[in-house]
Amino acid sequence: MNQVAFSIGPLSITWYSIFILTGIILAALFINKEAKKYNIPTSFVTNLVFWCVVFGLIGARIYYVLFNLDYYTAYPIEIIKIWNGGLAIHGGIIAGLITLVVYCKKYGVSILKMLDIAAPALLLAQGIGRWGNFFNGEAHGGIVTRSFLEGLHLPEFIIDGMHIGGNYYHPTFLYESVFCIIGFVVLVGFRSVKSTKLGNTTALYLMWYGVLRFFIESLRTDSLMLGNLKMAQVVSIIMIIVGFVMFIITKIKCKRYDDVGAKENEIKC
Repeated sequence: MNQVAFSIGPLSITWYSIFILTGIILAALFINKEAKKYNIPTSFVTNLVFWCVVFGLIGARIYYVLFNLDYYTAYPIEIIKIWNGGLAIHGGIIAGLITLVVYCKKYGVSILKMLDIAAPALLLAQGIGRWGNFFNGEAHGGIVTRSFLEGLHLPEFIIDGMHIGGNYYHPTFLYESVFCIIGFVVLVGFRSVKSTKLGNTTALYLMWYGVLRFFIESLRTDSLMLGNLKMAQVVSIIMIIVGFVMFIITKIKCKRYDDVGAKENEIKC
């Protein structure tokens, strides 16, 4: 699989970069569209997304590097080469969340409201970004047979792309991508239900992605490890628990999502 989409002089543009950027742009457009319904300025959304992306990428890279310290200690220049892959989504989520909280606090915008607006968009970006892993030949599962992949009725280019080093592998990138896109549709639909409370959508995101990633990680062979534990599964369990508790609390204490505006003084929760 050719990782380079095209070149401009000495500059090579990778498929990984293209899919990550596409996911970010579409997510930003969705967030801005939803934010306008609550009179949140485009300038606020643009700046928020920019800083969340910047610190999210930094967080995703730091998280990945920390679990591969032996390699990056030996080759420190490789740390900056994020276009070659090596971004851990959980690190990005944590850093992006912190950035959103700080930024919304600074400008007096409801944190829960912005989280509910951004949650579906994050799944959309994740679903698109996973295709970058496909072109990098990474984030796949264990060895399977070609007949197994053919039994999934996959396009030939995906089957061929899963032929790496003489073996065929589980296309876990595809499983995650599909269920992230489905999750995006589910969260958008769920948020439009009249009984949905502020914070419910964010809680559902945590549970949806937590369950999805837990099972995906059981198939993957390149997991970040802490001793004998797969860190992604540990974090996923935490996400599920936090999401469940958050859903119950917000369901009991918060107003309906569409009954409140974006400013903190309009939120009674």
